[in-house]
Amino acid sequence: TNSRPTPTPAPPAAEPFDRADVKTMAAQCVTLDTEKGLIEIELFPESAPESVRNFLNLTATGALDTTTFSRVVPNFVIQGGDLYTREGKMTAALGNRARKTVPDEPNKILHERGIVSMARGDEANTATTNFFILLSSAPYLDGKFAAFGRVTKGIEVVETINKMPVVDEKPDKPVRIKKATTSACRSEPPA
Repeated sequence: TNSRPTPTPAPPAAEPFDRADVKTMAAQCVTLDTEKGLIEIELFPESAPESVRNFLNLTATGALDTTTFSRVVPNFVIQGGDLYTREGKMTAALGNRARKTVPDEPNKILHERGIVSMARGDEANTATTNFFILLSSAPYLDGKFAAFGRVTKGIEVVETINKMPVVDEKPDKPVRIKKATTSACRSEPPA
């Protein structure tokens, strides 16, 4: 009998920050343009390089555009990054990207108000594209989850999203990220 050739899966497409070093990633900030306003985030690649690389790649490739904050825990967190909440068609490439895992990077950054961290399941190394922004301190997450950034502007937008009506942590009308962008961080002028 003739054997059938086994198709070789195509390697995933290279993403903009795949080869970026810590210094290059640290110079980038992310802006989430949401339906409720702008959220600006600084990143900490020295503490969680693969989490930051993942977040920058998701932003730079447009994968986070039109996704929603699909989980809201009042007075605690808002969670976004679920590629399956995107408006429009879910492509095979996006589906594959949504399943790409990121290694756990627990670090010394404390889970406090304004911290951005990777969401994951109970099992280790299961983070993919979901992230959360804290509104209150959560010391029980310290050293377990990969805190990788902090909101520098727009914490009031995070509060507004957190106050939207929810049922069992699911928003009645999830707030959408219209566009996520990366840009060079602005240095603050000297006082």
